[in-house]
Order: sequence, then C-alpha cells, then structure tokens
Amino acid sequence: MTQRIHDIYRPVDQRVRDFEEVEREFSYDELNEQAKRCMNCGIPFCHGSGCPLGNVIPEINAAAAAGNWELAWRILSGTSFFPEFTARICPALCEGSCTDGIDTDPVMIRQLEKTVIETAFKKGYVKPLTPKTRKEQSVAVIGAGPAGLSAAAALNLAGYNVTVYEKNATAGGLLRYGIPDFKLSKKVIERRIDLMKEAGINFEFNTEVGVDVSGEYLHKRYDAVILSVGTPLARDLKAPGRELGGIHFALELLQGQNRVNSGECEELPISAAGKNVLVIGGGDTGSDCVGTSVRHGAKSILQIEIMPKPPEDRSPSTPWPDWPYLLRTSSSHKEGGDRRWNLATKRFLGENGHVTGVEVVTVEWEFTLLGRPVKFKEVPNSTEILPADLVLLAMGFTGVAPDGLTAELGLKVDERGRVQSDPKRGIFVTGDSARGASLVVWAMADGKKSAEEADRYLSGGE
Repeated sequence: MTQRIHDIYRPVDQRVRDFEEVEREFSYDELNEQAKRCMNCGIPFCHGSGCPLGNVIPEINAAAAAGNWELAWRILSGTSFFPEFTARICPALCEGSCTDGIDTDPVMIRQLEKTVIETAFKKGYVKPLTPKTRKEQSVAVIGAGPAGLSAAAALNLAGYNVTVYEKNATAGGLLRYGIPDFKLSKKVIERRIDLMKEAGINFEFNTEVGVDVSGEYLHKRYDAVILSVGTPLARDLKAPGRELGGIHFALELLQGQNRVNSGECEELPISAAGKNVLVIGGGDTGSDCVGTSVRHGAKSILQIEIMPKPPEDRSPSTPWPDWPYLLRTSSSHKEGGDRRWNLATKRFLGENGHVTGVEVVTVEWEFTLLGRPVKFKEVPNSTEILPADLVLLAMGFTGVAPDGLTAELGLKVDERGRVQSDPKRGIFVTGDSARGASLVVWAMADGKKSAEEADRYLSGGE
C-alpha cells in the first residue's frame, strides 16, 4: 500500500533564507498515488464531520486519482470559493476524520486540494464568478478578511451589488497581515482579489468604518450590512513589568514583516536580529513568530506555553473522528528554537526601561481520566529567569470591543467579545466577530452562511 509522503517541505537551509512558501511542489505522479489511498475508504467522514465547507473530498480525490484535474476542480469549486487559501493554511480538519487515519496516516487531502486549485489556475479553468442577472439591492461588507470575502463572493454571485470596506491598503485580513508569506504567498491573495473585482465586487480600501465613514451611514445607504472585522483585540499579559520596552503583541512583528515584504513600508518596526527572543503562547501564531525570528537571524528563540505538552499520538479524549489532541510540530519548529511547556509567566524584568528577562514558574496539571488537562497549580521552588530582550505575546484574541463600531451599529456584544447579528434590521455578523477566534476555514464557511441569511432577508424570506 502507498504510504503518506512526509517529506513536504523545501530544505531548511534554503527556506530560512527567504519568505517564499516553505512547502515543496509535488509531481502529478506522486499525488495520483496519494489520491488512490482515498479509494480504500468505506464510509467517508472527511466531508461530513470533517470539513466545515462540506467539500466532497472522496469525489475530488477520485477525479485526481484518475488524472482528471478539471473534474476535480469543478467538484471542489462547487463548495469552496477560495481553496487556494485553505490548501495552504488550513490544519486540515478533514484529515483528522479520515478513515485511513484510524490505523495508519490519513490521506494528504490538503496537498491534493492545493494541486487541484493550482492546476486549475494554470490551465485557465478558474474564471470570475459573475451572476446571471443583477439585482437592484446593495450590500456593504465591513472587513476584507476570509469571512468577509466569502460573504462578498456569495452575495455577488446571487446578483447583489456588493461593496467591501477595508481599513488596510488591500484585502485579506489576517491572511495578508498576520499569516507569514512563507505559509501563504500574498500573490495568491492578489490573484483572487483581481478575479473578485472582475466579477463586479467593489473594494474601498484605506477606509475604516466608524472612522472614515460611519456605520450608521452604511446602514442607511445599503439594503444590508455584513460585519466581518475578525477579533481585533489581542489577549494581553498583565504581569508586573509589562510596560517595559521590547514586549510586543505577536501581530506587531508579523504585520510589520508582511508590510515590508509587500512594499507597504520600508523598515521593520520590530526586528529579532541578534536578540534573545521569547515567544509566550504555544499556538500557530507563536509558531509563526518562531519562523519569522529565524529568518531575522535571532540569537536564540524559545517558545513557552502554560499548557502541558500534548501527547505524541492521538489522545483518548479525542477519539476518531474528532479533531485529535496531540503534539503538532510546524515547519517553523523544524527550523530552529526550542519549546517548553508547563510554564506560567510571573513578571517581566528589565534594565533602563527595556526587558531583559521573564520570571516564570513551573505548573503541574490535573488531567481527566481520558487525558485532558483541566486545572493546574504552581510547583513550589520552581521559579526561574528566562533571558529575553524581545518578548512576543502570542496568546490568542479576546474578541470585539463593545464600543466604537458595534455600538454605532446598535449591536450587542457578549461577555466573550462575540457580536450578535440583528437580522430584523438587516445587519449580519460573520466569521470570528460572531464565533470568536477560530480557523480560516470556519470563517469562510460562516461567510457563506451569513450571505444566505442576508439573501433571505433581502428577498423577503423566500
């Protein structure tokens, strides 16, 4: 039986010298063989419980296995507006519920999806999604992240006149200003935005709703409004010494690098070159900080996490077909730096107003019978000082503020920073703004759902 390919990256000594995408290209022969592994499946869970978009994965892979890449594209494009995004940055929830993953490695669904969409672009299969007829009604989409773009694409295809308002110089949201180029080339985003413009979607960049134009004005001018501003509030760490220089939110580093790469600014606002970098937070954003710091030429890199080290294999607490709880090692982790778990930050230390180190303490976790951590306590006499002259806070996001634009639109925000739609007034909230911080694939799925809700509202509930 064909085995899953594990060699998916460019050599480390090559990729750390640039910001090009880290994954290597696969040959059609390689992927034909990988797609055939999907044909061993009995009952497919990948597109039912796995994929939020409902991608019909077995049929896509069957077409790929037969070498019919155009058919594979047509099936894929029936459920996904932007497969070129998820094929690069989605953690592949579908692979977590792949039946091959019960007793062996799951099918390479994400890499197959990437080849399907890139082949479609190369061969000219991808065209602007234009509606058959235009309606008189118009919709304003606030925010050009993945949820907003997905909602805009769906509403435009349904015939509405869509205008997307974005405070930044161009579209993408965290796809552009958060995720590093070495994971998602911004040329991929620009290619898609060009198609959306050709399809008739209007973009108003450098326009912050609530500042440059009021939300109330948009609500009066348009027949419906889609709010999709993500979760702009980063989780802070209010420990003593937080005011010291050299302590930054992760996105300050990541956005700065992306803006330099795209030519939006000339100099890096934050550089890790020659510094002892401490990343607080063990998730994907922290990993992105590691990879960026490696490329800057950091002196040392340490990523710490208060949670315990996950198990090497799927935890019994997340049985198949649930998304598995286990240790994940990214391409950035393979490039340099160290990781430590069970560490809680107590205070920041500094000299002359700048951070020099972080005091941490080891914590001990209690687990459920199935192995999930539930609560922790500090280990006595376990305090230590970690040297650092650049600290990056990568602990996630807390939601949307209840004032500003949300208050202007008269929308309620719950205690977790999630904004509630007001469908009776034609205002729909989508993506992370409504769900809370989550994955790009969920944002895209939520955008489609919100577009359907807006369509029902605009068509009188028909």
